[in-house]
Amino acid sequence: MVDRGGLDSVISHEDLARLLAEEFARADVSLRELETRAERAGGARLPRTTCADMLAGRRFPKKAVMVAFLRGCRVPDDQVPAWERAWDRVRIGRLPAGGKEEEAPPAAGRRWWWVGLSALVAVAAIGPWLMARGEAPDRAVRPAQVVSDDGRAFPRGGSSRFTVAVDPANTGVRLTRRLDVGVGLQHATITVNGSPAGQWRPLLEDGVYKWRNQVIIIPPHLTAGQRSLTVVNTSVSASGYNEFLYTVEHRVGGAWSVADTVDVGRDHAASEAAHDYRVVGEDWADVQTFAYPPRKEDWNVR
Repeated sequence: MVDRGGLDSVISHEDLARLLAEEFARADVSLRELETRAERAGGARLPRTTCADMLAGRRFPKKAVMVAFLRGCRVPDDQVPAWERAWDRVRIGRLPAGGKEEEAPPAAGRRWWWVGLSALVAVAAIGPWLMARGEAPDRAVRPAQVVSDDGRAFPRGGSSRFTVAVDPANTGVRLTRRLDVGVGLQHATITVNGSPAGQWRPLLEDGVYKWRNQVIIIPPHLTAGQRSLTVVNTSVSASGYNEFLYTVEHRVGGAWSVADTVDVGRDHAASEAAHDYRVVGEDWADVQTFAYPPRKEDWNVR
């Protein structure tokens, strides 16, 4: 759980949203389950859209909603008062001299601490939806942002496995995965040649710009002198795990270059076979067409 010192340092809406998102990731629960728990408790309602906006920093929550959310995440009752004090500080800070609560800044001006949750911007197909939410569109989707790709997914406990080639003279290997963040908080452990190598950390849901490229650095001692790496991803999150494309880069002679790629999906059987790709517990396989965020620097996240 979030420690007392972290809560005592909260002074802004961004601080509060960040800690709420950490609590949500730690609880490893879906938005649907939170909504159900709140209904059973009989307190403030927790619609999934409200929770998503609160976690993304798009909406400052009512105190009752935040408390219901925390209880849904099974935060102990004796910790709730510290959260309420943090909420009070942020609420006061949002009140200008006139006493009226400060409105949220326009979507185009928001930039939260996590990469990939930049403000909502419009495309023709979602313009009416954004306007209904009171968010003014400010830019159009460019063709380069839109990608169609086939992939696979599996639930908690499922896994995928593949083998890629690298130069044994490498001094570092970087693994990038294309994923659909329309499914939030995907979390998986990674092993390389049977040794723990890190984790795919949970990313918050983005229901508009769903493509992201998540990047991890494999510990150098696991890759040095190796000609091939067998990577296993095991889902440990309630939301499961999806994968569409893996790009492997290695650093040789001080320069990074692409060493291998694994294109996942039914339409890429040759790539899967070439990399001895296997999946355990698959519960989805299909094609998706989504957009990356407007700013290319937001496409890659860690």
